[in-house]
Amino acid sequence: MTTAATALSGTYNADPVHSSFGFAVRYQGVSLFKGTLNEVAATLVDGRLEGTAKVESISIRTPEQFRAHVLSAEFFDAENHPEVKFVSNSLELGEDGTAKVAGELTIKGITKPVTAAGTWIAPAADAFGNTRGHLNLEAVIDRTEWDINWNMDLPAGGKVLANEVALTVELSLLEQAA
Repeated sequence: MTTAATALSGTYNADPVHSSFGFAVRYQGVSLFKGTLNEVAATLVDGRLEGTAKVESISIRTPEQFRAHVLSAEFFDAENHPEVKFVSNSLELGEDGTAKVAGELTIKGITKPVTAAGTWIAPAADAFGNTRGHLNLEAVIDRTEWDINWNMDLPAGGKVLANEVALTVELSLLEQAA
């Protein structure tokens, strides 16, 4: 494994236009509900990744009652906890393009350890004279560990929402001048 300090040394900021925080959860036992938190801010400084996503930027817009429910205390509690936050403890970047990051994920004021895996693309010059790299990371969490417990029984058995939520983070990283 290459260490992040050598593969992505220096300071990088996430390009907000090309970065996102996505989630997917099994719904009604058969469908997959996907959404994103679109306002993402992240930095990678000498191998330490830290980022936030604004809960209010959730891609759920309609119906308004559904959006209000997801932003309520039964889900994200956006009024009291407006951001989802991640801070890494370690970042490993393999020469084969694999990535693994371990750290602390905070949702609703609750912080738990999470490990994510994915891929990375080494920094290179882009068309606008910047140096840009990319991290794609995925993890599966149990939403109930962050006090997101709302659910309903299905008529045929089971629950409306699965507890397992797949998270996907896309970070287009722009190198910052020293």
